[in-house]
Amino acid sequence: MGYFEDLQPGSVLDHYRIDAKVAESGMASVFRATDTKNGRTVALKIPHSEMEADPVLFERFKREEEIGTRLNHPNVMSVYGDEERSRIYMVLEWCEGRLLRQILSEEGKLTQERSIRITLGILQALEYIHKEGVVHRDLKPENIMVSGEDQIKLIDFGIASSEGSKRLTYAGFTQAIGTPDYISPEQVKGQRGDQRSDVYSLGAMLYEMLTGDPPYTGSNPLAVMNERLLHDPRPVRELRKDVSPELEEILKRALAMEPRNRYQTASEMAWELEHPEMVGVEEAGRGPVVGGFRLPAVRKLALYAGLVLAPVLIFVLMVLLAKR
Repeated sequence: MGYFEDLQPGSVLDHYRIDAKVAESGMASVFRATDTKNGRTVALKIPHSEMEADPVLFERFKREEEIGTRLNHPNVMSVYGDEERSRIYMVLEWCEGRLLRQILSEEGKLTQERSIRITLGILQALEYIHKEGVVHRDLKPENIMVSGEDQIKLIDFGIASSEGSKRLTYAGFTQAIGTPDYISPEQVKGQRGDQRSDVYSLGAMLYEMLTGDPPYTGSNPLAVMNERLLHDPRPVRELRKDVSPELEEILKRALAMEPRNRYQTASEMAWELEHPEMVGVEEAGRGPVVGGFRLPAVRKLALYAGLVLAPVLIFVLMVLLAKR
């Protein structure tokens, strides 16, 4: 075991005193610590020794730090840089609250109102990072911290991409492209993904908040990912009757198989969540789907009128041309 694996409460790393180990993944351990210079509580993300020895994994760790240090938003966990360190590790904002995964495990389904409130907070974070040229690519309940007032923090940019950065790949398929339950269809196909991929993943999380389960399930990760390439998810109102038709329609748009049929930005999805009365839903008599989006009743009438009149107009045009 390396030095970092031996860190215990009371150990000191540079000017940080270790208070407790709070999480561990395949690539790093996370400790709660105190900055002895100012008394601030922080999180230290420390890579495992084998990660430091892998050039690609190590480059990804450094990219996560670079992305984090340039982001500054109340719904995004801060990363602190610009200091000399004896070893490689990240210093992160300490975020109070519970992971969304823990909330879902303990409470199961959330109310429609709370699900929307949490989703809107995540959308604020996405709108910001997308404008900064960053795509998260691994949105999941494990990467959302929720405070007691349902304020959210987006955390863990371990596989995020940034405009202009080179593409990194490595063995470990799901680690490289996202998490099977939430990954977008285009990422399943091996594409890098863009902001619409984050919208899809958030749609999958909203679906789980409402139903207690992600939109696709299967016997193994590959089966789960393959399902989203073949089928639309089961309509949420078949699983939960109190979900409004408008919210079901918003989920359909967020989870559209083709990126061009989804919300193109986080702000588009946020606007419809905040203005459900403006969402066209056929069940509410507001119109059919055209090009992946539903039309309101007035445009529905115009569409049908056009379909009826088009042959007549073509016939008249042909008669006029024949007379000439």
